[in-house]
Amino acid sequence: MTAVRVRRAYEDPEPDDGARVLVDRIWPRGLTKQRAALDEWCKAVAPSTELRKWYGHDPDRFDEFARRYRAELDDDERVAALDHLRDLAAADGITLLTATRDISISAATVLADVLEAR
Repeated sequence: MTAVRVRRAYEDPEPDDGARVLVDRIWPRGLTKQRAALDEWCKAVAPSTELRKWYGHDPDRFDEFARRYRAELDDDERVAALDHLRDLAAADGITLLTATRDISISAATVLADVLEAR
């Protein structure tokens, strides 16, 4: 099974993180590149700016956001990026990093579900 974890970008790295990949379109405020300890920044899989602004991390909009975001992930431009993330997950596991305060309603959580489903 693919090892996919979701964590806040502000958390310290853990030994079992595998590849640490930031999946936000915008760099986390106040976070240095050294502290982030990223292996990659994959903006290609982040929600569109329009969708991100519409959502605004409103818990009441999460289900609709997740539906719309999954539809965006079916776009041809994102398929290669998703395949790359799947390869990373299969190799040594992957930790999807986000600046979102509540990861349970984050795009990273939706992305983790998509990666684990295929």
